[in-house]
Amino acid sequence: MHHRLSSQKLLAEALGTALLLAIVIGSGIMAERLAGGNVALALLANTAATVGGLYVLIEVFGPISGAHFNPAVSLVMAWRRELPWPSLAPFIAAQLLGALLGAWAAHAMFELPLLQTSAKLRAGPAQWLAEGIATAGLLLVILRAPAGRASTLVAAYIGAAYWFTASTSFANPAAVFGRMFSDSFAGIAPASAPGFVLAELLGAGLGLALHHALLPRALTSTHTP
Repeated sequence: MHHRLSSQKLLAEALGTALLLAIVIGSGIMAERLAGGNVALALLANTAATVGGLYVLIEVFGPISGAHFNPAVSLVMAWRRELPWPSLAPFIAAQLLGALLGAWAAHAMFELPLLQTSAKLRAGPAQWLAEGIATAGLLLVILRAPAGRASTLVAAYIGAAYWFTASTSFANPAAVFGRMFSDSFAGIAPASAPGFVLAELLGAGLGLALHHALLPRALTSTHTP
């Protein structure tokens, strides 16, 4: 039974991440085609699709796996012992595989070559700072969301972060991985990926630290990380 449950969780993480990347990349392709060169309009359409899709995916897969879809989230949950450490590597592998399959699915739907590599450079201190802030905020929202409200709050936060961050808020190493393989509106060049991932991991740590700083003093001394 334990093995079966673990397999269900991994399938949920892989499928959820695949659908998330298909939503992000597919809506980016559609938006770019329909926006007539208006980048702001394309980003608005991309944002709306991501917000709606993310809310639904968290609601659907949350009861099965926790709906991480994000190695940074899984790492923090393992640190907090809400995800067993032996499950961390399989979770991340499922998320990365799902991200790649989601990119390929988006390409197939729009009759684009499946195998692509993005040429869109996203680098520099401002972009890295944006990713750190976006990810810190995401983890803070996840950790402090009232029971039953995480799907709404996370989707709303990511929608806002698309616009208030210079990087358009990837906030997810799996998303970086999948979007490397799409030379589309949502893509990121492989050369830019390490900086984004490092900034996201640091941001996740900051989000966790802020969460603990906001806990009442009586809880900080007894709460296990």
